[in-house]
Amino acid sequence: MTPRAIGSLSVPPLCLGGNVFGWTADEDESFAVLDAFVEGGGTFIDTADSYTAWVDGNSGGESETIIGRWLARHAGGRRDEVVVATKVGAHPDRRGLAPKNIRAAAEDSLRRLNTDRIDLYYTHFDDESVPVGEIVTALDDLVREGKVREIGASNISPERLAESLEFSAAEGKARYTALQPHYNLVSRETYEGPLSGVAERYGLACVPYFALARGFLTGKYRPGTEAVDSPRAGKAAEYLGTARGPRVLAALDRVAAAHGVEPATVALAWLADRPGVAAPIASARHIGQLPPLLASLDLRLTDAEREELTAASEPGDTGEAGASAERGRA
Repeated sequence: MTPRAIGSLSVPPLCLGGNVFGWTADEDESFAVLDAFVEGGGTFIDTADSYTAWVDGNSGGESETIIGRWLARHAGGRRDEVVVATKVGAHPDRRGLAPKNIRAAAEDSLRRLNTDRIDLYYTHFDDESVPVGEIVTALDDLVREGKVREIGASNISPERLAESLEFSAAEGKARYTALQPHYNLVSRETYEGPLSGVAERYGLACVPYFALARGFLTGKYRPGTEAVDSPRAGKAAEYLGTARGPRVLAALDRVAAAHGVEPATVALAWLADRPGVAAPIASARHIGQLPPLLASLDLRLTDAEREELTAASEPGDTGEAGASAERGRA
């Protein structure tokens, strides 16, 4: 396993998604997953201040709170060994990227996470009502104060991303070092093209969300089978109605069988091998789902296998699902 760089940060090529904490995983289950992830060599954890506001009875911040309690009770003195990323802009009480809101949301996140700094702080969804200079300056203030180490962007247009980076360079402000796009074997269009071009031109690390396509790339959704009983089953099963979905599953099955691993392991390894990708994000609601994810850290695909998967996943099916992110859960 070769660590990847995100600005000054060093991370393994796998990130644990915290969007299930406080949703399909309660606190005890979340602690167990976090413990097993770190024991298995993981150090990179992703969440957002809005997770999991979409659950009845939740108000947002539940995932951060669980991670914060875990850091206090379970990580002990190993805080420096864990890279924690969170996001601003989608919490029901802290929507948008106005400078005052960024400041207030960051303080809220620091409190919930029970930490003195956020390792990687993303703008969750771009707010085009706010000039990029104001957004970057607000983030730069947090970096200068030591409350944030690196900054990133998610769900942003290529034009606004480039404008933000150019402002940082011209004004000597902190610059985005990471981009979190929707990107996986059955959803390549959002990232590949103009957005990846900007990321590559400015040297941003790509940290894709929905890396397993809401569970579809685990292989548990198959033609002619009932959708698995999961909150994401309906969305994941939609990929079966495309030409690309079954084609990708077949390629994953062939490569997985050759290595004696699960399809999810192969899907993550392919994504981690893509140009500019630092660490795909995948979540686990119980520890039984972790082994295939962690196995991707050690899997090395051959050139022929990478080419087979890439060919099977080529865009072009006009009926393909999942091209847009599910707002609030990404």
